[in-house]
Amino acid sequence: MVHIAVDIGASSGRLVVGEIKDGKMKIEEIHRFANGFTETEGILYWDIEHLLTEIVKGLATAKLLGYETCTVGIDTWAVDYVFIDKKGNRLQEVVSYRDKRTDKTIEKVTPTISKKLIYEKTGIQFLPFNTIYQLFEEDSELIKKTDKIMMVPDYLGYRLTGIAVTEVTNASTMQLLNVDKRHFDDDLLDIISVKKEQFADFAEPGQELGSLKKEWFPSYDLPDCKLITVASHDTASAVAGTPGIGEDWAYLSSGTWSLLGVELDKPVITQLSLKDNYTNEWGVFQTYRFLKNIMGMWIIQEVRRNLPEDYNYPKFVEEAKKVEHFQQFINFNDDRFLNPPNMVTEIQAYCKETSQPIPETAGEFAACIYDNMAIIYAIALSDLEEITGKKIDCLHIVGGGAHNELLNQLTANISGKTAYAGPTEATAIGNLLLQMIAANEVANLDEGRQLVHKSFDIKQYMPEFIDRNQLISRFREMIGKQFSL
Repeated sequence: MVHIAVDIGASSGRLVVGEIKDGKMKIEEIHRFANGFTETEGILYWDIEHLLTEIVKGLATAKLLGYETCTVGIDTWAVDYVFIDKKGNRLQEVVSYRDKRTDKTIEKVTPTISKKLIYEKTGIQFLPFNTIYQLFEEDSELIKKTDKIMMVPDYLGYRLTGIAVTEVTNASTMQLLNVDKRHFDDDLLDIISVKKEQFADFAEPGQELGSLKKEWFPSYDLPDCKLITVASHDTASAVAGTPGIGEDWAYLSSGTWSLLGVELDKPVITQLSLKDNYTNEWGVFQTYRFLKNIMGMWIIQEVRRNLPEDYNYPKFVEEAKKVEHFQQFINFNDDRFLNPPNMVTEIQAYCKETSQPIPETAGEFAACIYDNMAIIYAIALSDLEEITGKKIDCLHIVGGGAHNELLNQLTANISGKTAYAGPTEATAIGNLLLQMIAANEVANLDEGRQLVHKSFDIKQYMPEFIDRNQLISRFREMIGKQFSL
């Protein structure tokens, strides 16, 4: 059986074909397309119709390549949503989580219900763009006209099959689900004037969604497709595709965002996890992704966009190796780096404000970014061990960031953990694994991870000697006494 992962991130999407041959998973990208938000009248929007069209084009490509039948699973980023009316029509453009409309919304909500109580109910970390805060800022009259609120991947599946669901791994990021009841929390829905009935029924990863309505796309010659509801939050798929074996490992899904955490059988909701802003997102097969959201490759992506001369990412690494490291200490999780007009000048302004050397060259910017990301990863790993009581011996780095050998080695050095990098396509692989499990080609997640381990190249990084404690202390000192990631 052939399976196709539709994997869409903030900057691009692709369709990846996967199947098991000779006891290994083989994958091939067959279609790639650009993604991004655009600004209209001061609001940042995704082009959801573009994404749908590109999915269909990719499926037509699959048919041209000779794939007559297949299963399909869709994963995207989290928190963003679509409003549809009773006729199934979309009511507005899809606002991007990077829009500034929710910058101060947490402060508007918490006088009504405390952060402590929200966290006890949901176990989800506080981020200004969580769905609860986006919906709080929505037009109340528009919400009244809405029949169903769908997360982005659920909407795309709906447009292909006509069947609406609320997939749980993505839904958990809304900060609206009660972790004990495993359903929407009535108190939180009341705050945003939304009803439970405005969401479709829950679907678990691995559940069949429905068949592709080929007749809805008469301009394309499409294969016979059965859609599977996979872990539609891309991080959930990436964790599913992480080749961790045993219980002493953590994961780092390294892409536009860095998601660093451990997989648990039950949530951890304590004063310390609240203080350190760790989240309990729902994972596959009733697991929890206890993790920290850390600003990721977005920083270097934006620096690349803002520098006058174009550098590819291997060139950034090459240039970073030429300069002196650990000259600046910056908490890139600060909200000021979420979506500044110019990342280059924002970093320079931060360094000037804190009386640190100001980076000027591409190598200095890259070293500054990679150094601080590695320090933040190391601190987050230490916090994970303290909060969970779980000893972590190794870190599995997956996603596009696993290509960055310099950052991987820095992370191993400063954390003191052995790092394993790969596979870089963990999100698509996890998406495919869920389809393979649904098709009874793979027995369970453990067997699937063993399959991943033997199917893809994984590079090991052993910690090298470095005064990691001094670096971390210096970082904390520069960030301030009220340090928090």
